[in-house]
Amino acid sequence: MAQDLRALLGKLKRRLRDQAHVGDLTPTQVSVLLRLEKDGAATASTLARAEGMRPQSIAPVIAALESAGLVSGAPDPADGRQTLLSLTDACRKWVDEGRAARQDWLTRMLQARLSPQEQGEVGRAVELLKRLVDD
Repeated sequence: MAQDLRALLGKLKRRLRDQAHVGDLTPTQVSVLLRLEKDGAATASTLARAEGMRPQSIAPVIAALESAGLVSGAPDPADGRQTLLSLTDACRKWVDEGRAARQDWLTRMLQARLSPQEQGEVGRAVELLKRLVDD
């Protein structure tokens, strides 16, 4: 059962990712964007540590995100030698639109492929699965 569940969740994750239109972003770029969204502005060295990378390795990732208009840098008010990176408004809009597209796709699939009774069963299964990951 664990193997089937893991495989199924992986397939669902890929299908949802397809709906988000991530485009040409690498997994590392996506991870950095999600970290900035979740944790807020950060320096390159903070991002590198959080991603398990060397600061030199994250520099091209940040450069690509900046050139795509997804992140921008500003002087750190606490230490002007540092640059704080944050998501641009365009990136936030793109992230929100991607989430809405995934949500819409999943809602449509649940309604189109499952009966109301089956949808209720999925809802109960989701509650059980939450217990596996909630502290």
